[in-house]
Amino acid sequence: MKNKIIAGIELGSSKTSVIVAQISIDETTYTKSINVIGVSSTESKGIKKGQIVNIEESVESAISAIEGAERMAGHNITDAYVSLGGAHIHSQNSHGVVAISGPNGEIVDSDVERSLEAASAISLPTSREIVHVLPREFVVDGESGVKDPIGMTGVRLEVETHVVTASSAAIKNLNKTLTDAGIKINDLVFSGLASAYSVLSETEKELGCCLIDIGAGTTSVVAYIDGSLAYSGVIPVGAKNVTNDIAIGLRVSLETAEKIKLYLSQNKKVGKDIGDEIDLNSMGISEVTKVSKKTLIEGIIRPRLNEIFTMVRLELEREKIINKIPSGAIVTGGGAKTVGVTDSAKRMLVLPVRIGIPTGVSGLIDDVLDPIFSVPIGLLIYGVKDEMVENSGSFRFPVKLNIPGKGLFHKIIESIKDLLP
Repeated sequence: MKNKIIAGIELGSSKTSVIVAQISIDETTYTKSINVIGVSSTESKGIKKGQIVNIEESVESAISAIEGAERMAGHNITDAYVSLGGAHIHSQNSHGVVAISGPNGEIVDSDVERSLEAASAISLPTSREIVHVLPREFVVDGESGVKDPIGMTGVRLEVETHVVTASSAAIKNLNKTLTDAGIKINDLVFSGLASAYSVLSETEKELGCCLIDIGAGTTSVVAYIDGSLAYSGVIPVGAKNVTNDIAIGLRVSLETAEKIKLYLSQNKKVGKDIGDEIDLNSMGISEVTKVSKKTLIEGIIRPRLNEIFTMVRLELEREKIINKIPSGAIVTGGGAKTVGVTDSAKRMLVLPVRIGIPTGVSGLIDDVLDPIFSVPIGLLIYGVKDEMVENSGSFRFPVKLNIPGKGLFHKIIESIKDLLP
């Protein structure tokens, strides 16, 4: 049994979250357990729409959240898995093909690596970098639908991959922020993919589903078909836009608008009927005294939610995915707690909809099993898979095929060296 401390850090538009966990990996059966021992969340500064706009302020936010998590966990954090978000994230599907090198035609790790390298040779501007290269399926001598070709025999190996790319400048700024906060980045993970690790079930991925992670400044969208990632992207609208609309509609400050939005969401959660007229004086708000709940929900909040889900639907239609996801849409992130979110999603997407709550961890989970923490919990699950790859000495776990940064061939070679005894 191997025990290790790992951390997941999300630098979001409204909050910086850090979760520390102790992981136990059984080296014979490769079973894992993730025990949360520290959690901290602070208000984000210097980050807009998922991108860092002020290094100094973002470093302060990161240090504050890291120190809070360290105090609770009783451990110092030196490295972490970090989420990457923002509208600069793009994806495309790519195809790679190689001849199988062994004299007996048996497929080995190096053949898989070469096929992925071939699929990664895509034309990219110098301002962009590959973040993930995720295999969707392998084709051995024309036989498609192969998930793991190692050990099979053939002459020609093909791979269909999903490649996620990001802005080099955004990656450098994130690197600098965490380096200044004293953290070494183990791996950068697209925030939508991290959420998928913690929220989606294997059945949903196999049948086909779409995960919609509504953050404060952006909405991340990932779609799975036949168990593999088929689409990922980011829409530059989030839950903060709802707050802005309330502030403009009622002519109140953003702080007041956020209070009103949270009040509605909390009462909806506990099933409390607050009547149509909301007395704002009871919430300590003096700018306006009374407001109609119906006007707020149907006149201000719903149109913005409808807009977000319409943008998601247009993306899925453009990629010809909308009819291939019978499991429906899973909505997570802080925006998933907004009043009326499931109704809007059902109406605009015409799909089954559920709210995604993260799973897969134990320990101090009272506060973290909440859509707000889908990304950092997903980072821990991703990190555990990464650790299991290193223990197994094999290249076959898909998590190791995510290649951050530039110098792709160099990174692959380094990854192989890491796996050697």
